[in-house]
Amino acid sequence: MNIQAWQVILITLIAFIKAIDFYGTQILTFNSIIYGLLTGLVLGDPMTGLAVGGTIQLMSLGVAGLGGASVPDYQTAAIIATAISIASGKGTQVGLAVGVAVGMLGVQLDVIAKILNGFIARKSQAYANQHEFKKMLAILWICPVLIGLTAALPTFLSITWGVSAVNFVLNVMPAWFTSGLSIAGGLLPVIGVGMLLNYMPAKNTSALLFWDLCSPRT
Repeated sequence: MNIQAWQVILITLIAFIKAIDFYGTQILTFNSIIYGLLTGLVLGDPMTGLAVGGTIQLMSLGVAGLGGASVPDYQTAAIIATAISIASGKGTQVGLAVGVAVGMLGVQLDVIAKILNGFIARKSQAYANQHEFKKMLAILWICPVLIGLTAALPTFLSITWGVSAVNFVLNVMPAWFTSGLSIAGGLLPVIGVGMLLNYMPAKNTSALLFWDLCSPRT
């Protein structure tokens, strides 16, 4: 089937809201099956959406971005895989292949968005120090937009151009750039845990922490 323009817009909007919900309200966080169902409803085939979403839900069990870590975007993968499966008519295998590939690309986009949001946060703090509170609040709206685009942009490209768009983006990125993003992604969990320990009474429970680290693992 050919995806209509209004369906492309709705599916892209679902992906945009999904990314914001992941870092904000967390109503449907990690529910790949729900996003597959919503995409299937838009395209008139909710059963395929449930099948694809359920498959990706099983693939992502136990995977979570803790301490600021970036993990594959399985929910966006469910949206794209459902759309490709229904539109191509070639079965869920094709859709899953494209969806998982885009989910891996989402790791890189997530790192980029977090880096840019760090600059925005510092700029907002500068406005606050200057007592320019309207500018402080206005610039912060860029942050959720960037986060939303990390899911909306690859979704839009994938369902309009297909797998060739994903491969093109991956091939255009130079090796040094993707390697740098991988290093940044590896540092994010350490930073996140450090921030968490900064707010926890770590000094009062340091003995328990060292005991856990030194305890033998079975």
